[in-house]
Amino acid sequence: MHILMVCLGNICRSPIAEGVLRHKAKQHNLNWTIHSAGTEPYHVGEAPHKSSQKVCKENGIDISELRARRFTAADFTRYDKIYAMAHDVYSNIRHIGGHHADMSKVDYFLNELYEGGNESVPDPWYGPEEGYMPVYELIDRTCDAIIEKYK
Repeated sequence: MHILMVCLGNICRSPIAEGVLRHKAKQHNLNWTIHSAGTEPYHVGEAPHKSSQKVCKENGIDISELRARRFTAADFTRYDKIYAMAHDVYSNIRHIGGHHADMSKVDYFLNELYEGGNESVPDPWYGPEEGYMPVYELIDRTCDAIIEKYK
């Protein structure tokens, strides 16, 4: 299974989700490929936000080697499942994909926890460092649901 986590800049939510799901997949001996991307070019080539790295490290996950990249239409052919972290990200995925957008592969990340809710993962970028832990915990619970569903 090939899974892509997508947020806006690929330095907060999606690299946390990539790191957490990779960690859990490895614990369950699942041969999954998990990556992340952003729909905007703001941080291409940058490491995850220092607070994203910190909250993951506090939970035994090192995401320091990840680098932000931009979502492309080609990702629709590379991945079986594409998770959008928010409403604007979902719309951006559709727009970037154009006529190649296979939206049957795309879902809101939190729909794995709250089916059909189409809820957004809060973006911790806009708040204090303390805001990263609740986002991490929400992502962690959702990754547990993904493991249970697809293992």
